[in-house]
Amino acid sequence: MNRNRFHTSGTLRVSGVYPVPMPPVIAGGRLLSGGMIALIAHDRKKPLLADWIAANEDALRPHRCVATRTTGGVLAKRCPALDLHLVESGPLGGDQQIGALIVEGRIDLLVFFTDPLSPHPHDVDVKALTRLATVHDVPMACNPSTADLIVASPGFATLGVT
Repeated sequence: MNRNRFHTSGTLRVSGVYPVPMPPVIAGGRLLSGGMIALIAHDRKKPLLADWIAANEDALRPHRCVATRTTGGVLAKRCPALDLHLVESGPLGGDQQIGALIVEGRIDLLVFFTDPLSPHPHDVDVKALTRLATVHDVPMACNPSTADLIVASPGFATLGVT
């Protein structure tokens, strides 16, 4: 994937929710302050994601994070020091908003704790989001074991520098 893009510093306005900051970059695509980590969990997996975030809060604190509204509310209560920005709830378009951030090259890691045993009315949005992460070569963790491996990897501390 060619992440060699040029963005200016600024803010993306997300339909009446909270602004999502665009990470500053220089020409040639090198990020100056790192990209964002997207955090999403299906309803039955939100407590599991909150536990994982709390256990890895020190590693995540230097990174900007973006979450869907419902997931973000749970995470903000558990880890208020996290640099967390919210988009809409998943079924209301939040998955698509994060997908757009992936396409724009502003998401460097997708942590999406899915619940494959429960039906989801917005399942097509979920599939589109995972497809975009795959197409744009964004690392994706769908469970704590994979997320642990990514956080423990040598490149995690410099996540966002391409």
